[in-house]
Amino acid sequence: QVLLVESGGGSVQPGGSLRLSCVASRDALGAYAVGWFRREAPEKGREGVACLSAHEDNSWYADSVKGRFAISRDNGKNMVYLQIHNVVPEDTGVYYCAARPQSWIATIQEMCVGGLTSHDYVGQGIQVTVAS
Repeated sequence: QVLLVESGGGSVQPGGSLRLSCVASRDALGAYAVGWFRREAPEKGREGVACLSAHEDNSWYADSVKGRFAISRDNGKNMVYLQIHNVVPEDTGVYYCAARPQSWIATIQEMCVGGLTSHDYVGQGIQVTVAS
């Protein structure tokens, strides 16, 4: 069991920046691929925006966030981060931190594009609102 807790959300003006953090309860986070998923509206599903392999050798970003979002991790601190620059209104949504055993996936793209499964560990989500 891996518990994930997000922090760092809130309101931000267009063009601004913020950093989301996710702390994991388990010391073995280094064996997991991690990702950030976003739900733009209650009626929509969660889409992968950024994913990172266990050893940081592979990453994947949604086209809408390339060049603006950066996912990183500190396995020693059991932390995952999402740095967001130059936010736009379309970045508004609930952001979820997720983890999946690295051995369960073939490519990091598979985790982000394929979507979350019942076997993934997922945080409770945190709201990000972009507004003037």
